[in-house]
Amino acid sequence: MRLHTGWVLGAIAAVILNGAAFADVTVSHSNDPTQAIGAQMTLLLGAERQALDALPAQKLTELAVGPKVQTKVTPGKKAGPVLIEYSDAWLAAQAAPAGDAEWECLRKAIYFEARGETLKGQFAVAEVILNRVDSGAYPASVCAVVGQRGNGGCQFSYVCDGRADAMTDAEAVDRAGRIARVMMDGAPRTLTLGATHFHTRGVNPDWSNRFDQTASIGAHLFYRQP
Repeated sequence: MRLHTGWVLGAIAAVILNGAAFADVTVSHSNDPTQAIGAQMTLLLGAERQALDALPAQKLTELAVGPKVQTKVTPGKKAGPVLIEYSDAWLAAQAAPAGDAEWECLRKAIYFEARGETLKGQFAVAEVILNRVDSGAYPASVCAVVGQRGNGGCQFSYVCDGRADAMTDAEAVDRAGRIARVMMDGAPRTLTLGATHFHTRGVNPDWSNRFDQTASIGAHLFYRQP
């Protein structure tokens, strides 16, 4: 059985300090210091072996594997950042999505703005919306960002295109909900490099000439507002 080196050294130190345990030990006065050290180590290790043999099996197991560590997670808080794999298999393996009104707004935006895009393309649209929420230049909630109007139009076209916002594609609805849940749970936003805008390749809005393009994913080009 292999035990932790730290425990072994601790046992050796304890035995050394307990002089009574070694009343019968005779230290050699040979001129060869190596021989004396070797004799002492042999005695010490022998005593350690006897101490180990006297321990119950359960205690030996605890010493070998170390203490059991339990991580406490505060309710409502995540244990750490989510690591994304951009694959349908990974997404399907996540817990069934659910959430509040903010999650619902993000799910709808992903569905109506990007359900025909690749998985990365849908994650990228979610990044833009959350980047806006955090930017300080836009409303501070997902629903307010998605529903923002101005200059005679909407920031997200599906909001004011005159069509009913009915999500009829069950598979796309589930995928959008899972993406929204993962992103709102704190997944890293690495696809668009801080983008706050996007448009399809078929249009050329005036701001696209003033903003820095950060990514090109599927049918969308992504930009970061200066």
